[in-house]
Amino acid sequence: MKDLIIKYLNDTISEAEKLRLIEWLQTPKNQETFKEFVKINHKLQKHYTKVDTEKAYQELLLKIKSSSPKVSNKTSGVRKLYPIWLKYAAVVVGVAIIGLSVFLLSPNKGTYSVTSGITLQLEDGSIKVIDENTETFILDAKGNKISEQKQDQLVYSEEISEQTLAYNTLSVPYGKTFKLLLSDGSQVVLNAGSKLKFPVNFIKGEDRTVFLNGEAYFEVAKDTEHPFMVSTEDMEVKVLGTHFNVNSYIEDHKTYTVLVEGKVMAENKLLSDDRIILEPKEKVFFDGNQLKVEPVKVDKYVAWVQGQLVFVDDTFEVIKNKLQRKFNVKIKNNYPALNNINITATFTNESIEDVLKTFQTYMDFDWTLKDGVVVINKPKK
Repeated sequence: MKDLIIKYLNDTISEAEKLRLIEWLQTPKNQETFKEFVKINHKLQKHYTKVDTEKAYQELLLKIKSSSPKVSNKTSGVRKLYPIWLKYAAVVVGVAIIGLSVFLLSPNKGTYSVTSGITLQLEDGSIKVIDENTETFILDAKGNKISEQKQDQLVYSEEISEQTLAYNTLSVPYGKTFKLLLSDGSQVVLNAGSKLKFPVNFIKGEDRTVFLNGEAYFEVAKDTEHPFMVSTEDMEVKVLGTHFNVNSYIEDHKTYTVLVEGKVMAENKLLSDDRIILEPKEKVFFDGNQLKVEPVKVDKYVAWVQGQLVFVDDTFEVIKNKLQRKFNVKIKNNYPALNNINITATFTNESIEDVLKTFQTYMDFDWTLKDGVVVINKPKK
């Protein structure tokens, strides 16, 4: 994101890039990252007597939110603090900030809240509750058609706008999945406990950028003039037309992308020179601070789209979060030894009770399920 900060300060940022920068500034840790830029400026420009980093951050955020995509050359407030030094300071800051945890679109730092319904937040802030058994039109406060709901799918009309971007945010709670047809014809399946922010219509001449918190499977409509980009906090995936899966749950503390077909480029957003071109049946993920690629069997990673849970030599500690999202339960494990066992299994229509009974064949343990809470204990002798 340092590149976007530099672009903004140099008055070269596009409207789509400005919106991405605003999204990035929603989390406290990213706000601290910005302040690090100011601190480095203070070190590089010693003739400044004092830099108020908090004030600088607030002024920049206010300026971003209130300005047009091309801001005036008249400097005020923050602008004076940022000469060309940023191009050099960014190299230092990039190394300093890559230890940030994965925080995505939601300003909340906790895990995804467990709610019972699928919701769609419109550009005006109003929230529509989606009933998967209904076919209807989604209208804004003025009665304008936003999209069409066809039971478990939202369909947006196919057109490219020359106006400003207007965003909708689709949120899927634990225990559910939902489909989305974007206005460019791209298809998305959103997994349980996930959130996707996307334009109602894409702008001519701009990248097709969506923002993901959680997990989604994409089948992207090919459009060489408008590259498709999936943006998470620490990784950006750029494609022209392809099928791929992106996983970036906050509670998992990791982000990865698996390519089914086509070709994508993954970029480490905190180290702009760390880019990898992904081939089909490959997975890109973080190994420490750097992106790394490994070959994988893609079925394991996209089985959820068909309603399956597939585990291949996975530890229970890794599996637990997937079970919580799939079955809309909270799992409290009081038997730490269980975290270290490796499990290989496939589930389709089984209940959480059936899954736990299967896991008991790997290691004995006691469990109870009450009011949506699974409590696991060491077996009684």
